[in-house]
Amino acid sequence: MIYFDKVTKKYQDGVKVVNDVTLTIEPEEFVSIVGHSGAGKTTLLKMLMAEEVPTEGVVFFESADVHKIKKSRVNKFRRRIGIVFQDFRLLPNRTAYENVSFAMEAAGRGEQAIASDVPHVLRLVDLGEKMWNFPRELSGGEQQRVAIARAIVNQPDVLIADEPTGNLDPDNTRDIIRILQKINELGTTVVLTTHNRNIIESLGRKRVVTMENGEIVRDKNGGYVL
Repeated sequence: MIYFDKVTKKYQDGVKVVNDVTLTIEPEEFVSIVGHSGAGKTTLLKMLMAEEVPTEGVVFFESADVHKIKKSRVNKFRRRIGIVFQDFRLLPNRTAYENVSFAMEAAGRGEQAIASDVPHVLRLVDLGEKMWNFPRELSGGEQQRVAIARAIVNQPDVLIADEPTGNLDPDNTRDIIRILQKINELGTTVVLTTHNRNIIESLGRKRVVTMENGEIVRDKNGGYVL
């Protein structure tokens, strides 16, 4: 599904933040990309989202070169990839329901689909009873669950979770990882970036890709060694 072919990203100062990375992610995989801050994890994902352009190499999504997609079709392509950030990025003056429905409205979905799908995904992330709460009325973990619901409501093929537990305590971290696993079991490819060793250990034998200084130094099922 996703293929990075000898991808390098170098900025004007000559620093390579990603260096000669070749990586394949198969449909319905759960892959963790780990490494210290500055290892190149986020830049790699930005190239997948066509937010950054590689200096060398090619990024494929299925058979399409991501960086040759016409500008008029980039937004449609990006809807196939849901993304969750560390800082939630919710609209503060909209309820949980409205934050999720906003993503459907932006994708041109109709009122009937919104009325059906939004409660469904909020129940999926265990927020069925809090869909009318505003972000300020929710805990950090609950806000992140709203962000996950927003990311998956349009049924993307891939969910990217970029350090989704960085602002959360251990209990909420476990809840978020459990929900990501449930989403993966339902057929969505999940790509998680983290530097939290406990998360990786909790995932058991799931695939772990370790990055250092912009390069992949390890790719195996289970384990996190830095």
